[in-house]
Amino acid sequence: MTTAAVIVAAGRGSRAGGTLPKQWQMLAGRPVLAHTIDAFRGHVDRIVVVIHPDDRSMAEAVAAGCDLVDGGPTRDASVGNALEALAGSAVMQVLIHDGARPLVSGAVIARVLTALQGHPGAAPALPVTDALWRGAEGLVAGTQDRSGLWRAQTPQGFRFAEILAAHRAHMGAAADDVEVARAAGLDVAIVEGEEANLKLTFAADFARAEAILKGRGMEVRLGNGYDVHAFTEGDHVWLCGVKVPHGRALLGHSDADVGMHALTDAIYGALAEGDIGRHFPPSDPQWKGAESHIFLRHATELMRARGFDLGNCDVTLVCERPKIGPHAAAMQAALAQIMGVEPDRVSVKATTSERLGFTGREEGIAALATACLVKA
Repeated sequence: MTTAAVIVAAGRGSRAGGTLPKQWQMLAGRPVLAHTIDAFRGHVDRIVVVIHPDDRSMAEAVAAGCDLVDGGPTRDASVGNALEALAGSAVMQVLIHDGARPLVSGAVIARVLTALQGHPGAAPALPVTDALWRGAEGLVAGTQDRSGLWRAQTPQGFRFAEILAAHRAHMGAAADDVEVARAAGLDVAIVEGEEANLKLTFAADFARAEAILKGRGMEVRLGNGYDVHAFTEGDHVWLCGVKVPHGRALLGHSDADVGMHALTDAIYGALAEGDIGRHFPPSDPQWKGAESHIFLRHATELMRARGFDLGNCDVTLVCERPKIGPHAAAMQAALAQIMGVEPDRVSVKATTSERLGFTGREEGIAALATACLVKA
C-alpha cells in the first residue's frame, strides 16, 4: 500500500526566538527540518514538505527526493495544499506530521501505520498524568478532571481519500488533523506516543532535544556495492578516478569506472537510496559518457544532507589485468578528494579470481565496495 508523509513546515514559529523560524534553526549541527525528514525516510514511499515560499532555497538543500508544496495562511490550509498535490496519485494512506517534531521514532510511525489497518485514522498521544488547574488573574480558580485526557502528538495517519474529503469539506480553522477528521465523522484510534516526540516551541526545547539526541548515541550504517563492466576496444580504463593505461577499455553508458560505481552504490545502499540507476537513469542521454565523479559526489552530498559522514570505505577490484598495485595510492587519493575525506578513510585494493570466471578470462572487471556511514 502506497504511503505518503506530509511534513508541515510553513509556519514562522516566533516563540522559539532566533532570527529564523524554528524549523530552520540548528539542532545538533543541522536544521530541525532535516532531522524531521530523515525520520520518515524508509518508512514511507513519498514525502511532501509544506513550506513557506520564502524558504524554498533552504528546503531544496535539506529535502532531497521530497516534493515541496507552498503552504497556506493556516495550518489546515497548508495540509490541504499538500493533500491536493497528492490527489490523483497512487497514495492510499498519509501521515501528517509537524515539521518541528524532529525526534519522532520509527516505533511511533510503525504504531500509527499498524493502527490504520483497522481504522480510518490513527494518532499517537500520551495520557495526561499531572493535575490540571483552571486559572484566573494568576490564581488557581478550580481543578479539572484529567480522566480520559490525552496530549496529542503527530504523525496523525489517515486513509488518504477520507482525509482529503474531510479537508475539502472542513470550514474554518482546526487545531490538528484529528479535529478535521472527527468533524467528518471519522474514527481515530489512539496509539502510544513517546515523551521524546516533543514539539519544539520555545528556546528551552532545543536544549532538551539536543540532550535526547545525544542520549540516542551514534548511528552507524553499512552499505555494499557491486558492479561489473566488460572490456571493449580502447587503450585505457578509468578505475577509482584514475586513468590507467591498458590494451582495452571498459564498456559502459558513462565512463565505466567500475570501482567508483561500486562505491557510489555502497553509499546509496547505506542510505536506503537505491543505486546509481535510480538517480542517474541510463535511459537518460545526458549521462552518456558522464564522468563517474558526478555520481560519487551526488551520493556524498546526499550522505551529508542526511547528517552522516563517511567513517571509512573499502573498494576491491577483481581483475587479472591491469595491475592495480602501482595505481592504488593515486586511486585512494582521488576518491578521498571527491568525497572530501582524509585518504586514510579510503581503501583500494585488488585481487584476481585465479583465472576463473569472466574476470579470469579477462572479459571484464568486477568491483565490490563497502561504505560505513556515521551520524554522531
